[in-house]
Amino acid sequence: MPSFRGFPPETFAFLSDLKANNKRSWFEANRDRYENLWKAPGLDFIEALGPGMAAMEPPMKAEARINGSLRRINRDVRFAADKSPYEPWLHLIFWPGDHPNRGAGMHVVLTPEGLGYGAGRWAFDGPVLARYRERLADATERAALLAALKEAEGVGCHLDEPHLKRLPKGCDPAPEWDYLLRYKGIVARTMEGGFMPGWIGTPAAVEEMLDRTRRLMPLIGWLHAL
Repeated sequence: MPSFRGFPPETFAFLSDLKANNKRSWFEANRDRYENLWKAPGLDFIEALGPGMAAMEPPMKAEARINGSLRRINRDVRFAADKSPYEPWLHLIFWPGDHPNRGAGMHVVLTPEGLGYGAGRWAFDGPVLARYRERLADATERAALLAALKEAEGVGCHLDEPHLKRLPKGCDPAPEWDYLLRYKGIVARTMEGGFMPGWIGTPAAVEEMLDRTRRLMPLIGWLHAL
């Protein structure tokens, strides 16, 4: 099994250069950098995280492959106004369910500016949204979610602004927690800009990321139960 030694500074230099030169001709001329500085360390990191992720409760899946835990660098531009062909970041995802994009998960993103991460479930469809609101009406379930969000704040992860400006019809005001009813998906994440911790370039990155995941597991577990 490959040993993970950390993301080198050259990984972030590649991401910065890709952001400034986001076109196929440049990418093909720099494909070796993609293979050695983006793909290889990304897959090694996932593989090193795998045993620790599997030991979480609920167990988290870590698939060391493109379109497994390592999201593709290619953008789907079919319906996008921005036709830039590549994502200038390295995006990892770990999840407890059957599919990485249909439930709760842990996301880690490396950008030219540094590291960001977070956990949650992006969009509740109709039945899931109904179950979410039902669980909020239960004082015990609500307290568990509030505690999970407080734990997430301890590792720098916060909710974005609510999706709805007003409470859903039929919901009684409760100033201590009713803001949660205005969400149609729950994601707690580090805010824009990222940060560049010294450990990201060392083997310690594995345990550092596992520790943050452990702190986010109460939120992941609550959302997974939906």
